[in-house]
Amino acid sequence: MSDFIKFLGTAGARYVVTRQMRSSAGLWCSLNGLNMLIDPGPGTLARCFSVNPELEPDKLDAIILTHRHIDHSTDLNIMVEAMTGGALYHKGLVLLPGDALLDEPVLYRYLREIAGQVIVLKEGQSYQLGKEVLLTTPVKHEHSVETYGVKLQTPQINLSLIADTNPFHGIADYYMGEILILNVVLYKPAKHKWVQHLDLESACKIIKEVNPQLAVLTHFGHTMLKNCPWQISQRLTRELGIEIVAAYDGYQIDLSRFYSKN
Repeated sequence: MSDFIKFLGTAGARYVVTRQMRSSAGLWCSLNGLNMLIDPGPGTLARCFSVNPELEPDKLDAIILTHRHIDHSTDLNIMVEAMTGGALYHKGLVLLPGDALLDEPVLYRYLREIAGQVIVLKEGQSYQLGKEVLLTTPVKHEHSVETYGVKLQTPQINLSLIADTNPFHGIADYYMGEILILNVVLYKPAKHKWVQHLDLESACKIIKEVNPQLAVLTHFGHTMLKNCPWQISQRLTRELGIEIVAAYDGYQIDLSRFYSKN
């Protein structure tokens, strides 16, 4: 298959995840010969074999965790086992924030020895994945645990994922590129300070500032789903003049269509 991004799951927030109103599996990215999995939440392993065509976990080169929360990390250990061929092969990268390895580690200790390498993500750092893929965690997010968004850069394309966060000044500057993926949990701003997620209005401001070729909304909470994200994305595309898509479980982006533009 050509380079692509597949949304194995698009659920966000506890209500949607625990009721499986949407799948809570991760985001698979195949880029310049590398297979990367981001945020393997509940059900990721099963989803790899239920999508068409199937995705083969033992072909993974890297697993990336934006933060330790359960809807992002539940299948981390089984996916590391799958990446290593059932713990038979010493291979693959696991990249995750430092607090994911502390008192209540979300990565089992024995798997740290089985994976090819475990890399602790830090703010403003870049990591070379293969020959032509550069992963950057440009800024620490405002979230209840250590959290980083992800930029993936190749000679052909720049794509970004804004993971869970409060909106904060200057966030768009860190995520410029052709493709922008945003975790939009809330339809309206949160009433409580402890709810640290993007709402739709904040996401729109970021999209306008970044001005990508494609913006993808995902990681929906209950209020977003009630308001029909596919209709929201159609309206925003007309209003902003930017292609905006509301991801659904199994949604796939063929990256080759962007290569010809660059």
